[in-house]
Amino acid sequence: MVAKINVGSSLYGALAYNGEKVNEGQGRLLATNRIFDEGTGRLDIRQAAEDFARCLPEQVRTAKPAVHISLNPHPDDRLGDTELTAIAEEYLARLGYGDQPYAIFKHEDIDRHHVHIVTLCVDEQGKKIGDSFLHRRSKNITRALEQQYGLHPAERKRQTQREPLRRVDAAQGDVKKQIGNVLKGISGKYRFQSLGEYRALLSLYGITVEECRGEMRGREYHGFVYSAIDAQGEKVGTPIKASRFGKRYGYEAFGRWCETSKVQIKKQKTGDMTKATVLAAMRRTKERTEFVAALEAKGVDVVLRETDTGRIYGATFIDHRTGCVLNGSRMGKELSANALQEHFAPPAPGIPLSIDLPQPTAEMADNTSQAAGYEELPDALGLFSPSAGGADAEEQAFMHEMQRRKKKKRKHRKI
Repeated sequence: MVAKINVGSSLYGALAYNGEKVNEGQGRLLATNRIFDEGTGRLDIRQAAEDFARCLPEQVRTAKPAVHISLNPHPDDRLGDTELTAIAEEYLARLGYGDQPYAIFKHEDIDRHHVHIVTLCVDEQGKKIGDSFLHRRSKNITRALEQQYGLHPAERKRQTQREPLRRVDAAQGDVKKQIGNVLKGISGKYRFQSLGEYRALLSLYGITVEECRGEMRGREYHGFVYSAIDAQGEKVGTPIKASRFGKRYGYEAFGRWCETSKVQIKKQKTGDMTKATVLAAMRRTKERTEFVAALEAKGVDVVLRETDTGRIYGATFIDHRTGCVLNGSRMGKELSANALQEHFAPPAPGIPLSIDLPQPTAEMADNTSQAAGYEELPDALGLFSPSAGGADAEEQAFMHEMQRRKKKKRKHRKI
């Protein structure tokens, strides 16, 4: 079991964070001490804040009296509400907060159910409760509780090898868990600056995201909804709100990450490497499939958005080497959708490489030499130039005869 302890000044913020999850059906209020509890499993945030405030004296000797703790059992530990409550209360007692006002919340917004605790680190006289070696003592307590309740050890360990992310397959079931695994796998590893770039990254793993807006309790809100998609990009299954996966995958966190990504990409110039790779692949290929394969071999995926007729109207490049996700137009006009469409468009019908000519006669030669603008015709089409391929002996003779007559005409004009 892993415990995370945060000490801060915003008691109301900690209560609101947990209370809103509970009141939205993503958790339950398990127990309280010295705080009013209706017994419904829900929380009156304002009432709870007033109860906590009554436990604080006017003179407090610390600027950070609020304590917010999360207890995270191993995913394989399936614990009921009674067991979670007992573990949380015993943890608080051993840490020295057993007699303090507190509220214990169970979070169910992710598959791994866990507990959050809000309490105070000062007593009724305003004196701070001893916090020497707080984190070390907390770790010893969680180890003892694991043995006492027969829990799996869940201390964090760095993974030397990570399993590759897999595309979401709705047919396998538990779509929420599959999407959650992908979101965790890409979190913090890729830099993007727009919703379109984020959506292109997710599409590699069979996921799409949409922005939703509305009003709740008189307040406007913006949110994200994630869905699985099939091979054709069509949504399958029931959409899932971002809050089911955690705050870090929501609308506000997305906006902050876009701003951070913009600064990092500009400062580190990681987009230059991606651009150079894409331009090199374009120079070597003329077919879309070859282009995509060439980039994939270099560790770059490309998501092309096309109309029903096959015309490219958007392109996003995902560079797994640097973690950059960039729309083509962001890297320059030469990688815009129009430039890519022109590059991969089939060649327009042109002049044939060879034509059938009639056998030359003296009469044809005279008529041809008198035609207006004839002098420009050989140079313009290149059909009779010495380097033109496919000309037989008779064509060569005809060409020399025409050149000789042109020179003769010029000579007579000078005279």
